Amino acid sequence: DDWIRASPNLQLLWGVSGLQWSVPIRSLATIKSESRLKHLLQRLPGYCPESMNELWLCINSTLPGVSRKSDGWVGLGCCELAISTECRRELGSTCCSYAGRHTTCREYCQAIFRTDSTPTVSQINAVREYCQSHSAQLLSCVSNFTKSYPIRSPIDSLYCCDRAEATHCQVACRRILRTMSTEHEIMEGLIEECGSQPLPQEPMWQCFLGSAHPPSPPEEDLPHPAKMDCAKLHCCSKANTSLCRPTELFRSCNVQSDQGAMNDIKLWSNGTIKMPFMNIPVLDIRKCLPDMWKAVACSLQIKPCHSKSRGSVICKSDCVDILTQCGDRKRFHEGQTPERICELLSPIDDPERCIPLHRYLTPSSLGNNIVEEVIHPCNPNPCPSNHLCQVNRKGCLDELNCQPYLCVPGCKLGEASEFLVQQDARIQVPTRAGPAGCFEVCSCGPSGRLENCLEMPCVDTNKPCIIGGQRKSHGTSFRVDCHHCSCFAGDTICSTRECLSFDSSDEDRRQFTGLPCNCPDRFVPVCASNGRTYPSACVARCMGFKDFEFAFGLCRLSNPCANKPCERNQRCIPKYRVCLSDSSDCVQHECVGRPTPCDKSSVEPACDTDGLVHPSVCQLQQAGKTLAYMGHCQDACRKPQQVCGHNGETYSTVCDAYSDRVAVDYEGPCHAVGAVSDVAPDSACSLIRCPPLSTPGCRPVTPPGACCPICASMLQILWNKEQMNTFSKVRTNRPVTVYDVLQTLRLHVSVPQCDVFGYLSIDHVLVVLIAPVDQQPTPLQIEACSKEAEKIDSLINYASPTLVSHVPLSAFLASEIKTSSIHSSGGTPPSPLPPGLCLFLGLLIAVAPVFHQL
Repeated sequence: DDWIRASPNLQLLWGVSGLQWSVPIRSLATIKSESRLKHLLQRLPGYCPESMNELWLCINSTLPGVSRKSDGWVGLGCCELAISTECRRELGSTCCSYAGRHTTCREYCQAIFRTDSTPTVSQINAVREYCQSHSAQLLSCVSNFTKSYPIRSPIDSLYCCDRAEATHCQVACRRILRTMSTEHEIMEGLIEECGSQPLPQEPMWQCFLGSAHPPSPPEEDLPHPAKMDCAKLHCCSKANTSLCRPTELFRSCNVQSDQGAMNDIKLWSNGTIKMPFMNIPVLDIRKCLPDMWKAVACSLQIKPCHSKSRGSVICKSDCVDILTQCGDRKRFHEGQTPERICELLSPIDDPERCIPLHRYLTPSSLGNNIVEEVIHPCNPNPCPSNHLCQVNRKGCLDELNCQPYLCVPGCKLGEASEFLVQQDARIQVPTRAGPAGCFEVCSCGPSGRLENCLEMPCVDTNKPCIIGGQRKSHGTSFRVDCHHCSCFAGDTICSTRECLSFDSSDEDRRQFTGLPCNCPDRFVPVCASNGRTYPSACVARCMGFKDFEFAFGLCRLSNPCANKPCERNQRCIPKYRVCLSDSSDCVQHECVGRPTPCDKSSVEPACDTDGLVHPSVCQLQQAGKTLAYMGHCQDACRKPQQVCGHNGETYSTVCDAYSDRVAVDYEGPCHAVGAVSDVAPDSACSLIRCPPLSTPGCRPVTPPGACCPICASMLQILWNKEQMNTFSKVRTNRPVTVYDVLQTLRLHVSVPQCDVFGYLSIDHVLVVLIAPVDQQPTPLQIEACSKEAEKIDSLINYASPTLVSHVPLSAFLASEIKTSSIHSSGGTPPSPLPPGLCLFLGLLIAVAPVFHQL
């Protein structure tokens, strides 16, 4: 066994997934030469960790010279042990999800992954028999799960670029690895751009050279690593899957980050952590807190998301602890201490702004046998290159064979960019030659490139706002009294809610309604020219509408086709919308001409008023039918049963409300307005009968203007009307609507168990709800929706291009968040909902069928 122990040490490759472990060992099957076999076996510990005890016991008992057969190595049967239980379970989760709602197919599929040995012929035949007519992808996934791992690509070494000391070299390195393919081109490009020869003492070159030639291992034996949580052992491949930390979000969860973590461990094992501005001498990290070092490497590479921080640093207390125990004090420079080093590296100790390692050093609290309550259809990414993976919220005509994701063609934001946007999307990007604050809006064309770019008016980002004698920089958000404000190019933009001050009299507090201009809280609705229903003429006037710009009554109960606005050969179809731009008319109808050929490749089911489903609105209109709502027809919505939406509109059914991306406040027509301010009384809602919460023990939120609490997470978004008007002009004067914004935001919610609803509040704040779609959501699903809301809130407040490059989301200025949570794991069992409310936040309209484990 000596030559096995002298081979590259397995612990350095702890991030390689179990499926990768099975790939090199299977290549031994065709080897006839004992010397070649010995060579490959020497490399095997570089892929298969010592923690796989059964595998190594099997191999060591069947080494060449111990037991041989003429037709190959007798130990080949050990290869089945190279697929770890965790990996087999996770792969089974992915493969079997293709079964959709076909329960029998799913059960036979899962049976294959429950065993530790090769599936039997009868098992494979059973899967073929029961799944062939339902999902070809499932069959392909099952048959391919032991096939070779993809060939290494230059972008797998992107992490080495971060080792370059010069910023321009880091940027050039990333561009070169993404655009060049041969080693010669890459080497020449790096030498030219970075101005240095490939010397082993330079961190970047050391990383590249180390990737090609792994360092020789020490001769002494190393301890077996303890069995740890999958988020550490497999980094990205396991970090946020349906079975391991399903609600956590990571910025850089890909194969390159796994390679980077492995490379970090290799470099640190040499006894020195090399930083651009200091070197930190450490003891042998393979003996001193090895689990902690692995967690550090993994965390720094996959970058867990924090709502209050954009950085990725470990917490100071963890830094001090690990260097106190594992720093090589004999080699510390004079005056160097763990505390001083960590003050430079990790000065933060707020767990909301740094990475607390204990979170990744203890097993997930969910356990190993949880039902898949939250799934990630796009992790790992199932789509080909240049295609964007999206959660399928449209649904399919064949519900039994419906994938939970869609692969849509996309465009990269630049030659060296990996960031994809979907085809036909409008994207705001900085101009190439202009100064800071100058942007252009481009569309993603069929060619896979951004095209038809139009320059936007430049914004003076150096112009501050002066508030109470204090300077506020462009892009900063702050509060003035109870108002949420943001500085935009010298202009202060604030919410318009009413405030009570500390010195308000008792009479002021008694008369305070919290509505704009402190209007009475009576509900006498008017429909304004922006398509929004306001609770009274007083509120509409307060929000800037003149008397001729609104009419009494609810907007959705009006008939926009009554005046016959279309040509004779056209058909008028009501299309209600709430407009955020006011540079053009907010038209509430569409004129449809003669039937034109429909794009039958685009499927977005639509239900007509007769209860029949059509593949698309186009085909519904061709059939001469009237649209009831988007999505599959629902039995519960066949008969009209009015509900009041959070936007103050009365809908004929809950399906109609959800199709408009509006969540339901209560059953029946709207007849009250709730408080907008947190300190306003709720007397106007005293006669409203609210539905029970969807999950017992939930700490709910009450949206502004609504009467009833809801178990969801809520964002209140401040936005810039001037920018909305600019984007309207780019769209050939088509108005920007609330529905447009919500549909774009839906693309940024990564789990199908949560969806986006929203409306324009009566004080013109954009209210967005991220709510569970199951009828009785679990605590895990509620937590997942809260995490998704925190992610979007953070992307808005940090003006992340991931979100604000999308038009019209570029007009977002700032966001405030309120999340729901569960009091405790205990509680009484959920009570059944009244018949009229059984679908509240459980029925998913205009989306795919519910994608939870059946």
